[in-house]
Amino acid sequence: MPMDNKPFAESCERNRDPILAALGPLLSDARQVLEIGSGTGQHAVYFAAALPQLVWQASDHPDHLPGMRLWLDEAGLANTPPPIALQSVPGLGLQPPLAAGRFDAVFTANTLHIMSWPAVCALLDSVAALLPVGGLFIAYGPFKRDGDFTSASNAAFDGWLRARDPASGIRDREAIDAHAQPLGLQRTHSIALPANNELLVWQRR
Repeated sequence: MPMDNKPFAESCERNRDPILAALGPLLSDARQVLEIGSGTGQHAVYFAAALPQLVWQASDHPDHLPGMRLWLDEAGLANTPPPIALQSVPGLGLQPPLAAGRFDAVFTANTLHIMSWPAVCALLDSVAALLPVGGLFIAYGPFKRDGDFTSASNAAFDGWLRARDPASGIRDREAIDAHAQPLGLQRTHSIALPANNELLVWQRR
């Protein structure tokens, strides 16, 4: 597959700078970051280039890895190892399992509303077991607050998601908290970003 056929997501180009501005201070002490659901790989390349002190491990469904490798190979960054296949499976968590303590932060963008709620819970279970004390789980995307949509556009987007896949939909951040807290994940930041999105941060206690 030639380099000019790299997969491209316009949303990654639009949101990368606001996300990076919020991520930089949060990851100032991190060294190994796992990105779950890296998609095209655009975020991985952009963030790894801007944060060279980090090793940025991209991951996604196996079908996405060939296109992602095009972005990573073209950039040729020393801090982006080859992407790994990784999926959240209800009842099992992240598959294949990853060694605890390998990463001190986990980042994901625009994934929780694509996944089923059982898959979101499985992801949280695995992240809590994966992170060391003080480690961060950082999620970007649209979220509901106390069960309410934050904008008409998010409500419309949720309707589109559910029409395509009834198991998907914009997640309620308080519902995530309720599952995360018994696992030792405490929400510490809720950062408003453009287009009615948020960057939510949970820390492993």
